[in-house]
Amino acid sequence: MAALKVLIVDDSLVMRKLIVKSLKEVGFEVDPIEASDGKDALRKLDPKTVNLIISDWNMPQMDGLSFVKKVRENKDTKRIPIIMLTTEGSMAKFEEALNSGVDDYITKPFTPDKLKKKLEKVMGKS
Repeated sequence: MAALKVLIVDDSLVMRKLIVKSLKEVGFEVDPIEASDGKDALRKLDPKTVNLIISDWNMPQMDGLSFVKKVRENKDTKRIPIIMLTTEGSMAKFEEALNSGVDDYITKPFTPDKLKKKLEKVMGKS
């Protein structure tokens, strides 16, 4: 199985490393691309190679929802599965994220197993 090319968007370097570690821990072979915010992520997003996006919500420069909307507006990137991984845990925020084009949503803190289940769910429908 080829490595999962995942774009990880979070302003915390520690969180980006934790996501990569968690994916590997539950058996995914990952080839990560890391971005510190939505603007950085848009520059690094290659629709020909990225299989999945995991994005935080609250970031400087461009937040996660604005980033998701830009990804969904682009015909070349609109089908890439996106998981929002955030501290925003209210039902209203969850619905706002889904309405913006997120495929699934995980609140921090998260477990590697929870990440695996969400990943299998969104990758299965792509």
